Amino acid sequence: MGRQIYEAVVDGILVGGVYGLMAVGLTLIFGVLDIINIAQGILVILGAYLSYALSVHLHIDLFLGLLLTVPAMFVIGVAIYWAFMRPLRGRERTSMSLLASYAVAIIIEGILYWIFSPNYVQLNAWYVISSVRVFGFYLPYIYLFGFALAVALVVVLYMILYRTRFGRSVRATMQDQTASRLIGIDVNRVAAVTFGIGVAVTAVGGMVYGATSGGFNPNSGYDLISRLLAIIILGGLGSIGGALAAAVFMITLESLVSIWSPNWAIVVFYAALVLVLTVRPSGLFGRQGVRLQ
Repeated sequence: MGRQIYEAVVDGILVGGVYGLMAVGLTLIFGVLDIINIAQGILVILGAYLSYALSVHLHIDLFLGLLLTVPAMFVIGVAIYWAFMRPLRGRERTSMSLLASYAVAIIIEGILYWIFSPNYVQLNAWYVISSVRVFGFYLPYIYLFGFALAVALVVVLYMILYRTRFGRSVRATMQDQTASRLIGIDVNRVAAVTFGIGVAVTAVGGMVYGATSGGFNPNSGYDLISRLLAIIILGGLGSIGGALAAAVFMITLESLVSIWSPNWAIVVFYAALVLVLTVRPSGLFGRQGVRLQ
């Protein structure tokens, strides 16, 4: 039993890091734009399918393919912002973004069904089926590589936000868009690039998810978005560090509970969310009046 617990904790941390990356993109979009992008789940699946197409048809390695899929998802994100999100105005922007992003999700899902059919597919590579012995048990290389890449990208995002001029523009836009315009910041450009970055990270998350999930199809985005929303709410809406911490915590908790009862694992996942929000409504790292930390 002790060995199973150790394995569950390690698996939870590694998988949680990848979920954290996907959740960081979602919370970044909300923190800056007040947009709840419920299309994030299907965008992760789109990223997985792009990796699948490059791997199967062009025989490009999954990680090498990210050099193509990440920029592609960034462009898709910018296009989605300009076409669907930028026209939203006024106090109803956040609630209307739910409808707009849901429309985006339905469109992308329909396109994926049309191109790839509803059949399940999976990403394959040597590091998906090969394992390394760590502390007496075996871990697939894809979990280790995916976790390392996810942590590296979260660090890069943090450095961009807090160590660059663009990052200062992002944080200024988050605090006060009117004042940002007065000091010469192109708010629309900042918003489009931020949305693009939030979507671009789904290429990485999608690739790792597609390699570790046991199979995915265009309908897989619904379970993903429910988990990602739960993670960013628990971590505190707009908190990048909170999203990563909440992802690791919740996925690890789910992994531990699955040792005793796989059927109860998903229930405990959401029960933990309700319990924490009952005690701390702003989430673990949320602060009232501050959306991006």
